[in-house]
Amino acid sequence: MLARILVWAFFLLVIWRAIRSLISGIVQGASAPPPPGGRIPPDAGERMVRDPVCGTFVLPSRSLFLRDRTGVHHFCSAVCREKYRAR
Repeated sequence: MLARILVWAFFLLVIWRAIRSLISGIVQGASAPPPPGGRIPPDAGERMVRDPVCGTFVLPSRSLFLRDRTGVHHFCSAVCREKYRAR
């Protein structure tokens, strides 16, 4: 009888700690800032532009750009920007 009570007490203790840990993790995850270097979603409605070299669509706020006499051109990488300059 005593062994049965001890087993149940141990079982309830394990369940209680698991629930407490789960709730603590949810609260911590909900209140923590995004990780450094993590991807931040774009603003709703931000229009994407096409890279003139490779055709990839990029967000203007995150792209490399080049301003010339024809206007502003956005690039997905420094390699595409240099290829455009070499033309």
